[in-house]
Amino acid sequence: MRYVLDSCVAIKWVVPEALRDKALRLRDDGRNAVHEFLAPDAFPLEIGHALTRAERQGRISQADGWTSWQEVMADAPRLEPSLALMARAYEISSQWRVGIYDCLYVALSEQESCEFITADDRLIRNLGQQFPFIIALSLLP
Repeated sequence: MRYVLDSCVAIKWVVPEALRDKALRLRDDGRNAVHEFLAPDAFPLEIGHALTRAERQGRISQADGWTSWQEVMADAPRLEPSLALMARAYEISSQWRVGIYDCLYVALSEQESCEFITADDRLIRNLGQQFPFIIALSLLP
């Protein structure tokens, strides 16, 4: 199965957070070619941002930050150019008042006609009705 994978799911591969077991199972399925993952090419930046924030919050050590980024990127989704997604992402962001980074993932899911897996409950609340292909990580087996 092909999915767009949110960076907030991938960060759970290296940072202990709620639903980590589901995120790791998903990663392992990707490694075993059960699933193929896609993401906008902003994904590495979002992972870096999340990891440096986790460092500042004391959830991971500074020594582990860069290694964790490399770990995530070793299993990173296939990255798709964000510029090609910007017009639609901007439209979604403006219409629904949601951050443009999140809308890149939604636009990619639309373009590729596949589901978007996220652990962002706020995103699901804000866009889930309009975009039923957005799937909560918590709902996966």
